[in-house]
Amino acid sequence: MTYSILAYDQKTGTYGGAAATGSLCVGGWVLRGDAESGLSASQGTSPSTLWGTGVLELMKDGRTASGAVETIIRADEGRVHRQLAALARDGSVAAFTGHDSVPHAGSVSGGHVIAAGNMLANEDVLPAVLKCFQETEGAMPERLLAALVAGQDAGGDSRGLLSAALLVVSRGMAPLSLRIDYAENPLPALSDLYHRSQSEPYLSWTRLVPTLEHPHRAEPGIEDGPAE
Repeated sequence: MTYSILAYDQKTGTYGGAAATGSLCVGGWVLRGDAESGLSASQGTSPSTLWGTGVLELMKDGRTASGAVETIIRADEGRVHRQLAALARDGSVAAFTGHDSVPHAGSVSGGHVIAAGNMLANEDVLPAVLKCFQETEGAMPERLLAALVAGQDAGGDSRGLLSAALLVVSRGMAPLSLRIDYAENPLPALSDLYHRSQSEPYLSWTRLVPTLEHPHRAEPGIEDGPAE
């Protein structure tokens, strides 16, 4: 039903995830994460949002990605219908695919990157996602967006796509969490939303709000920026 990618850039300390599916609201269902815990993508025929948050809590406490995933899945009798990918703070990755997942289903990884999916059109989708991310230059969000497009070009979700999402976090920036919950062409819509997020006055405003590195930062008297 979904394909996703999680990645870590050691040079910038940036974590990023992206996902697309043939159903609604993939961002709300699948992607979770922050720079203190890492990232997770919980998906499948019967996805558990509890898996996504649970694995993050374990990794925040210092568990490896593989150890956290194993702990989460072991306790769940419904695991045969679910899929989970995790990226720990150190960039290590792990995944689980329940044996009742709708084919084509599985995961591929390389370095600090992991792609996972189920109900895919063919076995070429995930390698295409991983390869595109690894070979694309530029900022984390742009590489993730390119990887989603590569997955779609390789076949994507066997039903087509209806929603897409992007999540990028680091200690020194405000979270970038963008979602297209429903659209006939969600990937172009997500790309357009990303480019709008990099435009003024929104971009300058995001550089003034608190971050993990600057938790008390504030800029009173902003007249042109949005108020949330």
